[in-house]
Amino acid sequence: MIVDLLSVWSRYACLHPRFEQAFEFLTRPDLAALPPGRHFIDGDQLYVSIDEREGRTRDGARLEAHRRYIDIQYTIEGPEEVGWSPLASCITPAGFFDSERDIIFFDDRPNSWFEVPPGRFAIFFPEDAHAPLGGYGRLRKAIAKVELDARR
Repeated sequence: MIVDLLSVWSRYACLHPRFEQAFEFLTRPDLAALPPGRHFIDGDQLYVSIDEREGRTRDGARLEAHRRYIDIQYTIEGPEEVGWSPLASCITPAGFFDSERDIIFFDDRPNSWFEVPPGRFAIFFPEDAHAPLGGYGRLRKAIAKVELDARR
């Protein structure tokens, strides 16, 4: 997991062949004006979802993990708070892995919580279970979904 300012994204471009494209999209001047939904950059291999919803607070946020995608979650507006645990420490799945949606949820509680205020991003790798929407109030964020296998 990585948390940092969007203004320094270039230091992380070397971590994945598609990160540069993802971050270039997240730094678009019109990002905040994009409608909610998926915005495809390179088909299913790289896309950004614009999401608007109410925070669930820490009590309502659920740990989740992905196998196919790396998440780059960027807060556009609102108070985002995210829980985190190493996937290896999650022992209580809340159902089975949904391969079509690339997600599994857990009933475990996060080991730690941190804020991701507007202007910051968090990168979650498949080894990172994360509980987004742990804040409260209206939240608008962009979630870049970067396929782990860059060769596909």
